[in-house]
Amino acid sequence: MVLVLVDGLRWQEVFKGADPLLIKEKVFWGDSETERRKKLMPFFWNTISKEGQLYGNRESDNKVNVKNEYWFSYPGRSEALCGYYDPKLNSNGYTNNPNQNVLEFINRQEGYNGKVVTFASWDALGRILNRDRNGMLVNLPGEDVLESKISEAQRLTNELQHLIPDYFHESRPDELTFIMAKAYIHQNHPKVIYLDFGDTDNYGHSGDYRKYLTSANRIDKMISSLWDALQKDSFYRDKTALLVYTDHGRGIRGRWTSHSRKTPHSDETWLAALGPGIPALGEVKTEGQIYQNQIAQTVANILGMTFKANHPIGSGIESLYLVEKN
Repeated sequence: MVLVLVDGLRWQEVFKGADPLLIKEKVFWGDSETERRKKLMPFFWNTISKEGQLYGNRESDNKVNVKNEYWFSYPGRSEALCGYYDPKLNSNGYTNNPNQNVLEFINRQEGYNGKVVTFASWDALGRILNRDRNGMLVNLPGEDVLESKISEAQRLTNELQHLIPDYFHESRPDELTFIMAKAYIHQNHPKVIYLDFGDTDNYGHSGDYRKYLTSANRIDKMISSLWDALQKDSFYRDKTALLVYTDHGRGIRGRWTSHSRKTPHSDETWLAALGPGIPALGEVKTEGQIYQNQIAQTVANILGMTFKANHPIGSGIESLYLVEKN
């Protein structure tokens, strides 16, 4: 199982490509929305749209929303990973999450202990996943991978992250998070991988629409590169699922740089899925509603498990998988 979070990427760019009201350069431009979205996210629209599923195009009345009322990063990530909206989690600076998440649940199952890993571009993931409680590997900005046997590629990426400029507080470039994760995967073959990317949100807040788009495009390329590597590896080939989603939406037009409960549309999200057992529905254009709190149970269900925790959990998205639950 591979989970990928793309922080604050709007459904509008995923399904319609570059916004004609915001774009100035023509790098990701096309005469139609179909052309623009393929230029921006080619893996989504050349692979996932043919072999997997895409939810959240609100112009087809297909909706994905967060349940939480805050519409920003810590609550959005926690809701997705715990399957639960906890109103107490009302700050990005919130301390260790008291709610159990699906990754630590999986990590406790036979054959999965020590095989569930996270690589994140934002340091809050240590608190959101409460690694102090569960002891899972959650690699954060500035932290080296300290396994007993690391590859030369891992040694180089450990060194590289201390040489790359820190453009955003408490974060590192998504490309660096990706290459550290990919080197770890090649060396250790974990069974569940969570990648948490943040540059789309960082550049969104800075108001740089060109870099916001470029970050989305690079993340699409990184997901494509990882998927290709997994399909070439017999350990993962034809038995690995991929879920990609965001933690919150953003405003529209002049408010696209912001997101909060005071910014309309910030609760609007999206979801993509690919892999064995996931029907090839492509872009789902039928009327429907998915909530962020359904992602955690869906992850467990795809792996043939039923997620249980110290709090209520949203139901799985049954249209997304065709596996037996135990």
